[in-house]
Amino acid sequence: MNLWFSEKHTPDVKLSIRIEKQLFSKESDYQRIDILESREFGRILSLDGNIMLTERDEFIYNEMIVHVPMAVHQNIEKVLVIGAGDGGVVKELTRYSRIKHIDLVEMDPMVVEACKQYLPGNACQLDDERVKIHYENALKHIRYCENEYDLIIVDSNDPYGPSEGLFTKEFYGNCYKALKEDGIMVNQQGSPFYKQDAEAMQRSHKRIVNTFPISRVYQAHIPTYAAGYWLFGFASKKYHPIDDLDAESWNKLHLRTKYYTTRLHKGAFYLPAFLEEMLEEVEA
Repeated sequence: MNLWFSEKHTPDVKLSIRIEKQLFSKESDYQRIDILESREFGRILSLDGNIMLTERDEFIYNEMIVHVPMAVHQNIEKVLVIGAGDGGVVKELTRYSRIKHIDLVEMDPMVVEACKQYLPGNACQLDDERVKIHYENALKHIRYCENEYDLIIVDSNDPYGPSEGLFTKEFYGNCYKALKEDGIMVNQQGSPFYKQDAEAMQRSHKRIVNTFPISRVYQAHIPTYAAGYWLFGFASKKYHPIDDLDAESWNKLHLRTKYYTTRLHKGAFYLPAFLEEMLEEVEA
């Protein structure tokens, strides 16, 4: 049998991966969850038909969303992770002994349970004693937080449907309030390549720029995401992502990574001309 999984990136473009078998498929209260086995990318987590991760390239996303802020702010102890029920972000965070507490806010418990069973490489640290999982709406959780976190990581789906509220001016304002005076927020900003994605990225960046005194965008290349080209946002009350990078301290930790390095850290913030222009349009 010749089975293919296809994700539409635009009405005219799709990514297709040959599937060996379907391991899990259920409809939760929030979304359809599928875990698939492929020869090229290993196991794949899909939510509502959109690829969230594959075993082959998940390390790129998780390393870039975690190690960039951790290499800048040397006193991060308490972290809020929004989304990321697969456990990949938590897995990277727990590698730091200086982190004392991680609040993971995930709306859908079925995602966590499915990933624990079928993606244990990602979910392997969800039972770490420093991790507390909150099964609730992130908007409600963060609304009551003030001066509480050193780092907030927003690992949301794309800004459509259930995750749309995680890209609003109100949400970013609540993140600002929930951070300590030197806190950092990092979020996924999507791809700037296709028109609809690019416009969503611009809207999000404009709202962040209007909320935080320091706001920069950085990039990574992730094969299974739209156009293979992905952006992250770095927003801070105090720290600049390049000027305040403490490469020496981070390198002394001797953390083994497959994508992130402190050299790449700097390069990730140097953007192509077309993207600089898109960001300048909304920063004015």
